[in-house]
Amino acid sequence: MTDTDTPEVKVSIRNLYKIFGPEAEAMMAYVRDGMGKAELLEEHNHVLGLQDINVDVRAGRITVIMGLSGSGKSTLIRHLNRLIDPTAGEVIVNGEDVLAYNGARLAQLRQNTMSMVFQKFALFPHHTVLRNAGMSRRIRGESANVADREGQKWLERVGLAGYEDYYPGQLSGGMQQRVGIARALSSDSEIMLMDEAFSALDPLIRTDMQDLLIELQRELQKTIVFITHDLDEALKLADHLVILKDGAIVQQGEPQEILLHPNDPYIIDFIADINRARVLRVASVMEKTTREGSGLAGEVDAGQNLESVIALSEGDTNLHYRVMRDGRQVGLLHMRDLVRALVPVEAADPARRVA
Repeated sequence: MTDTDTPEVKVSIRNLYKIFGPEAEAMMAYVRDGMGKAELLEEHNHVLGLQDINVDVRAGRITVIMGLSGSGKSTLIRHLNRLIDPTAGEVIVNGEDVLAYNGARLAQLRQNTMSMVFQKFALFPHHTVLRNAGMSRRIRGESANVADREGQKWLERVGLAGYEDYYPGQLSGGMQQRVGIARALSSDSEIMLMDEAFSALDPLIRTDMQDLLIELQRELQKTIVFITHDLDEALKLADHLVILKDGAIVQQGEPQEILLHPNDPYIIDFIADINRARVLRVASVMEKTTREGSGLAGEVDAGQNLESVIALSEGDTNLHYRVMRDGRQVGLLHMRDLVRALVPVEAADPARRVA
C-alpha cells in the first residue's frame, strides 16, 4: 500500500495518561520524571493506568489493543468514548477533541459515532432479541418501525433469522454475542469498540465469531478498536496491533512485522509459542519485485499463510514461486527465505536481547 492509499485517521490518541487516585494530577510530575507503575503504587499509593499512549486508529481498519491482565487495554478503550476521563492527553475523533465535549455532545458521540460490544453481552434480559438488536435506534428516539427494521436486517446478517421473538436467556453465549454485534451494527456508527468481545466464549464458538467479524468487515469496512488478551486472536484480526504492558506501549505496528521483528524481550516471550507457519503470510517473507524469475514451481497468493505453501512445496527448500495479488505479480517467494522466517529471532535492538 502506498502513502496515498493510507486511510484517514479516525481516532488519534495523543500523550494520554491515566493515574487512579485522589491526587492524580500531582502524581503526573513523578511519572514524567520516569517513575513506573510499581514505584508509584508503593511510594504514593496511586495506580498508573496508562502512560504516554500515542496511537492512530485508521478508518476502515481493525486496530487491536492487546496485553495481559492489568496492562491497561480496557482502560484505554474506555477513554475513546469518555467512559473514563484521562489525567492528561488528548483523544481526537474526526478532528475534534472529545475531552472538550459537553454532556449533550458526548451523548451524541456515544449514540451516533461509536457503538460498543461488551464481553458480558450487556443485553436487556426482559426484551426480545429483536428489541435488543434495534435498541440503539430506540435510544436515539427513532420509531419502533425503524428500530425493528434495522434490528431485523442485522440479525439476519449475523445468522439469527428466526430468533427475533426469543429472549437472551434462551440463547447460547455465542448467539447472545451475535445479538450484541447486530445491535452495534444496527446503530450504523462509524466506529465500533469491542472490549474482550469474544473472551467469554468457548474456543470453537470464539473462532466462529472471529470469522464472522472478518467476513462482515470485508464488506462494511468499519473502523474497529478490538481489545483482547489473546495473541492468536490479535494476529488473526488486526490490521494494526498495539501491545501494552503496565499501561505503556511496548510495540505497535503491522502484526506480521511485529512477529518478524520484535523489539523487546517482552514481545519475544509473548510470541515464543506462536505457530509462525500458520500466522505468517507470503507477503511478509517474499522478495518484492515484478521481475519474472526463472525455474518457478508455480504461483501462490500474497495472502496465503506459510503453512499452505509448505504443503504445496512438499518441503522442498529449493523451489521458487511467483507471488500474485489481485491477478498481478507482486513478488517472488523463495522457499529458503520462508524457512528462515519460521525461526524466531531475538529483538532487533541487541542491547535489549534476552540473555
